[in-house]
Amino acid sequence: MLNIKKTNHTHTESLVSVVIPVYNVEQYIEEALTSVLNQRYKNLEIIIVDDQSPDQSIELIKSNFDDPRIQIIEQKNRGLAGARNTGIHHAKGRYVAFLDSDDHWQDNKLEQHIAFMSQHPDYGVSFCSSMFIDEQSQPLGRLQQPKKKQNYKASDIFCRNPIGNGSVPVIQKKILDQIGFKSADKSHTQYFDESLKQSEDIDCWTRIAILTGTKFHYIDQPLTNYRLNSGGLSADVDKQFETWSALLNKLEGYAPLFAKEYGPIAKTFQYRYLARRCVFQAQGALAIKLMWRALKTRPLALCSEPLKTIETLLASVAMSLIPSSMQKRLLKKLL
Repeated sequence: MLNIKKTNHTHTESLVSVVIPVYNVEQYIEEALTSVLNQRYKNLEIIIVDDQSPDQSIELIKSNFDDPRIQIIEQKNRGLAGARNTGIHHAKGRYVAFLDSDDHWQDNKLEQHIAFMSQHPDYGVSFCSSMFIDEQSQPLGRLQQPKKKQNYKASDIFCRNPIGNGSVPVIQKKILDQIGFKSADKSHTQYFDESLKQSEDIDCWTRIAILTGTKFHYIDQPLTNYRLNSGGLSADVDKQFETWSALLNKLEGYAPLFAKEYGPIAKTFQYRYLARRCVFQAQGALAIKLMWRALKTRPLALCSEPLKTIETLLASVAMSLIPSSMQKRLLKKLL
């Protein structure tokens, strides 16, 4: 049995539903689940959604964890968005927190989020920064850290995605209920769009911002450990931009004026983001190509963050020129 810290707690606190989709993550699932069970905030339920995982992930959970707060829900494979939707459907908590099963949390994460949100009910979403970790769970020395603001507008959420990744936000359940929509066959409610195999996160956050008007609160602490791995969904930059474009087309349907004003800006930043991902994967030529597209789309947007833009350009060129033996040292400094 793994080491789970026992702490006294009171059930007068708001229940938090932690949704963990599981698919082919036997290498990481125990670390992820242990990080939830070790939270200082204890009044939670853990909804494990088995998305027809082909490996031993679920068997590891059943063998190594014995906690009444854990429930396992099995379903036919519907992808990450579909697994999250199933988790939300079964959630009983006032708040829903998401943890991708290859990431993990600091033990004070939920404590920090709920302390703020319980005192400020007009904030429907709370999020934090993340520490990048590698496939061996070692810190990479860089944070995924948005620009800190008092008030994040819908344009900030769409153009810059300050939330960063799916293991970061804690969201009021009633806010998620406001953005739910029926699947094409009317069989279930979707909160995350299951037609998007990538970019489903930013689509969800953007719909929350535009359709509910709720406030977003940023906790300036790296409470999430976000894993970068070459085999993950985010590794394929071509598919990622294709699905992001589908997100933009969808936005044009329900918020056309917003899409017209902010679409080019968001596209520019998306090109730069993908260029940085290419640098991390040592694809310098593709990174240069993406940065060229960014500069052609809306160059003034890039001027709002000149250092990051110059840094990405230099890293793209360097990655295409330097030998592989020097690339890791460059990545530590730039990513």
